[in-house]
Amino acid sequence: MIYRLFHILDKKLKFNTAKAHCDIPCGIYDPITAQIAALTTVRMIDLITDLENKHTEHNSEYVNSLSRYVAIKEEHAEKAKHDIRVIWGDYIKAPHLEKHPEIPALVHKIMQLGSKVRQTVDRESAVQFVEAINQFAEIFWETKGLTTKRAKAPYGPALEFVYPNL
Repeated sequence: MIYRLFHILDKKLKFNTAKAHCDIPCGIYDPITAQIAALTTVRMIDLITDLENKHTEHNSEYVNSLSRYVAIKEEHAEKAKHDIRVIWGDYIKAPHLEKHPEIPALVHKIMQLGSKVRQTVDRESAVQFVEAINQFAEIFWETKGLTTKRAKAPYGPALEFVYPNL
């Protein structure tokens, strides 16, 4: 009903039509948010493991901390997947695929690893998730004409991140 009302008003008043071709303002793409989210999943797995080692009793404090760590791990795994999907869908174009034909397989690998990280507390899968997103970041920055460097994150877990060499 409301759509019909707007349709009638539009016919009479001739509203201007807004159009956009992407989810975010053009040029504001950066895989660092996916990299940080993936690193967060490793950190949450480390905290879960540490919690298991410290608590002999599964009391309310343990359950509260565990549920928070799991929720954050899942949220950040999904955020990393989302951020990569946006760059994949909105930024990557045919010329990028011609130069880097490995991108579709890499994005698929990231999606699969992100799902595994959500489903498990397998630290190695989470580290592979970070590394796959780093590989994506290297390709992304190369498409922008920038070289990259690797440096350890200044917070735990101190895994390597790919940064543009500015």
